[in-house]
Amino acid sequence: MDSQLVCSEVIAKSGIAFGTSGARGLVKDFTPNVNAAFALAFISAIDNEFNFDTVAIAIDNRPSSYAIAQACAEVLKQRGLNVVYYGVVPTPALAYKAMQDNMPCIMVTGSHIPFDRNGLKFYRPDGEITKADEQTILASNAVFTALPENLAELTLDTTASESYTKRYTSLFSADTLKGKKIGIYEHSSSGRDIYKVLFEQLGAEVVSLGRSNEFVPIDTEAVSDEDKQRALGWSKEFCFDAIFSTDGDGDRPLVADENGNWLRGDILGLLCSQLLNIEALATPVSCNTAIEKTKSFKEVKRTKIGSPYVIAEFVNLAKHYASVAGFEANGGYLLGSDINYNTKLLRALPTRDALLPALILFSQQKDISKLLDNLPQRFTASDRVQCFPRERSLSLLTELKEDASVFLSKLGFEGSYEIDTTDGLRITLNAGYIVHLRPSGNAPELRCYAEAESYESAQEIVKQVLKLVIQ
Repeated sequence: MDSQLVCSEVIAKSGIAFGTSGARGLVKDFTPNVNAAFALAFISAIDNEFNFDTVAIAIDNRPSSYAIAQACAEVLKQRGLNVVYYGVVPTPALAYKAMQDNMPCIMVTGSHIPFDRNGLKFYRPDGEITKADEQTILASNAVFTALPENLAELTLDTTASESYTKRYTSLFSADTLKGKKIGIYEHSSSGRDIYKVLFEQLGAEVVSLGRSNEFVPIDTEAVSDEDKQRALGWSKEFCFDAIFSTDGDGDRPLVADENGNWLRGDILGLLCSQLLNIEALATPVSCNTAIEKTKSFKEVKRTKIGSPYVIAEFVNLAKHYASVAGFEANGGYLLGSDINYNTKLLRALPTRDALLPALILFSQQKDISKLLDNLPQRFTASDRVQCFPRERSLSLLTELKEDASVFLSKLGFEGSYEIDTTDGLRITLNAGYIVHLRPSGNAPELRCYAEAESYESAQEIVKQVLKLVIQ
């Protein structure tokens, strides 16, 4: 008799855990049966709420992603469900197509984390799963038959990338980007075969840059010095109006202005929200306070870090405002309501998206740097300490919550301060500086954010904080 496995038992022993958005872990821990357990537990968690007979799956360009998708598909077929496989596409492309077709979906991606890790993101037919859904998945008693050694090949369907592209070609006229020269840093992004074609269809001259056959873990919140120099060099060589890139699964944008300077993701989100005339925003506590200082929005709701928390606030905001959106410090933009733009209807897409904020910005006549000049001059820097045990992070935060004065004095700060524990520990000093420490939810890392009236000051604060932390 074939071996029968219980989802919750397999997951509990796997070493894979949910973080801010999705389940993440080492590739070696994503065994076929672990993948099957997560996929079946997800479907079991939502099948009483929705009526569906098909589940969509897509992947990023990580070497391990296809095998994980195969295992997910295999257990879904055991359940009697159909599976449609969209191949390598951006996460928002999968989510958008699945929502239009009223299907749940699974994205195999580790986003921006190193290639020796991977992950799974789950979407109900109405959008991302909630934190409550995550707990239901972890506790699932659904049973499946252990997977065979050889799994079936998946048949590729290209309609998700086509639908995602049409979402934006139908929003803008064909000459929207005419006269613009845009570089696309392709690396190993799952959307790299979509972006060039899309931008060209909107009239831009496009140059492909930095395509890689090996997976590149781009973190849009901690751009490497190498990538900073690359952008400056590309801008000087090609005289770009902008450079566009994303993280590995294409839900976090990375945009450089005409001078080759990468924008912070929350500043990109702020500009996009202003240009879309959004009334109310939900955004994590880590995002720049220029958002409130612009006085552009009727309400700004601060949340814990992670798209599920941003999305959870959309329900309340939508009761009072006609247009609702959100974005994270990583730049991922979440459209929480249908809106009208260019006299056309743009449907809600309550999951992180890289394309919308970039296209809205690129479609403006002003240089990007000129748009930035109109914002309150508040600057954020961030970096992280890797291989930093979570227990050590939590101990530090507990100590600072009780009294941060000694820690701050070592950084050269004196006087009163306020502490916000919405997510991690965020210290606002009386001089206007902000120091925010937060342990990663899915990796042994401690991230530091700092905000000041110049980027150099913010960067120096981050440097000194992390130096002090690791002593």
